[in-house]
Amino acid sequence: MEKNSSLWKNLIDEHPVCTSWKPEAEGAIYHLASILFVVGFMGGSGFFGLLYVFSLLGLGFLCSAVWAWVDVCAADIFSWNFVLFVICFMQFVHIAYQVRSITFAREFQVLYSSLFQPLGISLPVFRTIALSSEVVTLEKEHCYAMQGKTSIDKLSLLVSGRIRVTVDGEFLHYIFPFQFLDSPEWDSLRPTEEGIFQVTLTAETDCRYVSWRRKKLYLLFAQDRYISRLFSVLIGSDIADKLYALNDRVYIGKKYHYDIRLPNYYHMSSPEVPRSPLTEPFQNSRRYCNK
Repeated sequence: MEKNSSLWKNLIDEHPVCTSWKPEAEGAIYHLASILFVVGFMGGSGFFGLLYVFSLLGLGFLCSAVWAWVDVCAADIFSWNFVLFVICFMQFVHIAYQVRSITFAREFQVLYSSLFQPLGISLPVFRTIALSSEVVTLEKEHCYAMQGKTSIDKLSLLVSGRIRVTVDGEFLHYIFPFQFLDSPEWDSLRPTEEGIFQVTLTAETDCRYVSWRRKKLYLLFAQDRYISRLFSVLIGSDIADKLYALNDRVYIGKKYHYDIRLPNYYHMSSPEVPRSPLTEPFQNSRRYCNK
């Protein structure tokens, strides 16, 4: 206790105080370094935010080192600032190399900027997702899936074009870019179950989509819980969008829209209003919207 008190006494009480201040200000290099520090610490997060921070901090430490060498002539101040400049420079090079090494095909770039980047998904996470997928072309009037024939063995996300969804030849809704092609089918099955499509998906234009094989994607979910939760949110939101699109096609008596959020309408049956076949492909996905 006595040693600690004596230390504080030496640092505070017995330390010589400034009796006179320099009348002139420091040189422009010192003030430039201070400005770079202030602006540098205002950087954001992510790869580009880190590049911004380390570049400005590195320049600030470099200016401080020059100031210490030219104006102050203090070897210790120069040494510390130069070491910090080298560290910032190495960090900048390392992050720049990481950003440069993460390159994608055009479809993945569009998909990331339109869907994943607004959600705050980092490039390394998206690279993991992209490496598990493939880009496929679907020509006009070709079928992605046929009712009662195509097995559910993948999950696909439309990047460009438009897909028409029909059941028994009757139009249900369209699938537009950045929507899943088969989210209701994916959500209706457990990982160990198998099934076939209850709808037909036909390309109205030349389409490009990103596809994940079912087993490979479930393996990725088991390895990375964050990606699993991300896809759960994306698929759930996509199913809700499809149900609302389907709701615009279905009427009850007196030409009023029925509300898909009310489960009683799914079980409603009367001679005047038979159950519409339009709702059948989404019966297994209904539990998601009721959560």
